[in-house]
Amino acid sequence: MTTLRARLDAATAALDPPYAVVDLAAFRANAAGLRERAAGRPIRVASKSVRCRSLLTAALAEPGFAGVMAYTLPEAVWLARAGHGDVLVAYPSVHRQAIADLADETLAARITLMVDSPEHLDLVDAVLPANHPPVRVCLELDASWRPLGGLLHVGVRRSPLHTPAALARAARAVVARRGFRLVGIMAYEAHIAGLQDHPPGRPLYGAALRRIQRISRAELAARRAAAVDAVRQVTDLEFVNGGGTGSVHSTAAEPAVTEVTAGSGLYGPVTFDGYSAWRPRPAAFFALPVVRRPAPRVVTVLGGGWVASGVPGADRLPRPTLPAGLRYLGTEGAGEVQTPLTGPGVRELSVGDRVWFRHAKAGELCEHVDVLHLVDGDTIVDTVPTYRGESTAFL
Repeated sequence: MTTLRARLDAATAALDPPYAVVDLAAFRANAAGLRERAAGRPIRVASKSVRCRSLLTAALAEPGFAGVMAYTLPEAVWLARAGHGDVLVAYPSVHRQAIADLADETLAARITLMVDSPEHLDLVDAVLPANHPPVRVCLELDASWRPLGGLLHVGVRRSPLHTPAALARAARAVVARRGFRLVGIMAYEAHIAGLQDHPPGRPLYGAALRRIQRISRAELAARRAAAVDAVRQVTDLEFVNGGGTGSVHSTAAEPAVTEVTAGSGLYGPVTFDGYSAWRPRPAAFFALPVVRRPAPRVVTVLGGGWVASGVPGADRLPRPTLPAGLRYLGTEGAGEVQTPLTGPGVRELSVGDRVWFRHAKAGELCEHVDVLHLVDGDTIVDTVPTYRGESTAFL
């Protein structure tokens, strides 16, 4: 890690923090790791986890990557207008202006909407003119595990379409509607792909979670296959999408799945340090300056409260990474304008030095900076805008 710190410090010596960097060697290595785990299945890039058009393009230029999974329809329209020809929107949209944009034949051909209810179709019909181009839609199969006859719910609350029969009914409803084309099915197993199965300091929880994930994975594979078969009896499909960085290997092994999604694994955020199956290389970092030493064993950096979304807890905080041996003070944590740090690493720091952090999640880092500095070795080879740097904020 000392070598990494020296490289990042040398590359950014002329910059004033705060700033963020992406180590291109790690980024490319992570892309290769995801490709190997996908075992021949195309990987659709989750834009939510990247939030930088230049790096989206870089990922899509890697072998084995094809298509974008956007997180809002306005973002999908923005990306499609920029030339991306295959953009799947991961969540239903009620954004009327963006729906109205699908009257454009080019955009309608490039964008696929997520639906799980006739109300979503009704809204599209209410916004678009009667003779609108065919709207491409994807049905979402809920991937949560519901044991004991549904008395328990393991997973996130997403689609109401949980069974093959429900998905088939929804498929018939889409096919019967003029102006819509059912082209795909998606199921995102968030409780498998998005949870650490080896969380630091919680061995019993990790063991229990791994058992739940094994059982749920088998249940979902069978249910997903049955759902795909039921829908294919209604209409042909272009794709069946599943997975995330944490489940690429297992989801890609399902015969019913034709493509997988990944994004976070390109940046390798802190969350993935707690995964047993695969740990991407840390590729994205941000630097904050040491501005004071309030006590012999404490330094204070400016800012630091770049907290990730999700259930509040210590695992939502960015991790002070370089120099090694830094930790938060329990009485303050990561602050809005100042963050005190302690630990053995403090000995290496003086006022004006940088502390390198890793964000808990991937794309949310880009909500705090206008640009990403791309580092190759000990040199900045490019500086590219984030979504924020292009004056866009979709959520």
